[in-house]
Amino acid sequence: MHKRIEEIYWLRAYGCAAVFLFHLLDHVNQRLDNLATDLMRLPLVLGTPIFLFISVFVFAMRYDKAVPPGFLAQRVKYVMLPYLVYGFIYSTGEWVRRWMIGQPVDFFANAVEYFIFAGWHGYFLIIAMQFYTAYWLFTRWQLWRFDPIPWLWVACLTSMAYWGIAYWLGADPPGYLLWIAPLGWIYLFFLALVVVRFYPRQEQGNELLVPSWMQRFSHPLWLFGFVALLVAASVAGWLEFSSKEVWVIPLFVLFTLWAMRVLRDRPAPVWVRYINAYSFGIYLAHPMFFSLVDVLVRPFKTPLLLYVALLIVVGAAGSITLNKIANRWPLGAMLLGKRLKV
Repeated sequence: MHKRIEEIYWLRAYGCAAVFLFHLLDHVNQRLDNLATDLMRLPLVLGTPIFLFISVFVFAMRYDKAVPPGFLAQRVKYVMLPYLVYGFIYSTGEWVRRWMIGQPVDFFANAVEYFIFAGWHGYFLIIAMQFYTAYWLFTRWQLWRFDPIPWLWVACLTSMAYWGIAYWLGADPPGYLLWIAPLGWIYLFFLALVVVRFYPRQEQGNELLVPSWMQRFSHPLWLFGFVALLVAASVAGWLEFSSKEVWVIPLFVLFTLWAMRVLRDRPAPVWVRYINAYSFGIYLAHPMFFSLVDVLVRPFKTPLLLYVALLIVVGAAGSITLNKIANRWPLGAMLLGKRLKV
């Protein structure tokens, strides 16, 4: 890239915080589950889509029409190895937990649930790897020759239909197989390509004419109006809160167009860059430290606010510390999550 894209720092920090807080609310809901906690999830469902959007956006800006040799091999090394390592940690932890509460499961059957069926939050890595492969094919087949805008609309409709039909039919394959299918996320791939195509570059001067629909939908009234509808639907009890819902797709498109406009060239402060540096490590490790807090507080009657504070402090500090230690050695970074250079 010819210059640092400040918007991406802001979005990555937001995505990291959203995933962290979404999983934190899973723990809080065991004690408190009401409309307020539901509404808290509205801005948090964008966490996983943000990471997927960023992955394509960054590569499209950096590599444009051709990726370097070894592109996929590098992605496998730094994405799939952590998937295997953390998959083993979480699957073993779940196996031990069930054994301790008198609900034992077969170790290997439990491991298959985690590794093969992607039955843990690392399912995101499988989707990301599909996107990396898709971008490699995109450049190899020179698909950049085609206008991505019509494909964006087709992809949005496809993803909305996928989630809608899957839930309507009650599809329930093992693990998270339903979630890792690319049809549910393909809109993010084409949204990133569209935003990149019309992103102003210094060498181009800002001469590209942004389509009128992008200018229109980047206005905050569209986003705030749609959020108001979602709040009303939440009050009525009509919404399920997950990044895998039909309504998340228009929400994310409106949010991204607005955010890329508002955040453009707005320097990211130190704390935003700090979160960026450890975002991958935080994403991978925080549920492990949440579980540690649960084990520590179980014998006590811990007030809810103290419990939440412990989850935040231990979850964030533990994940960052683990990532710092791991990144002292190349092998540690490869296995437990590489720290980003920001």
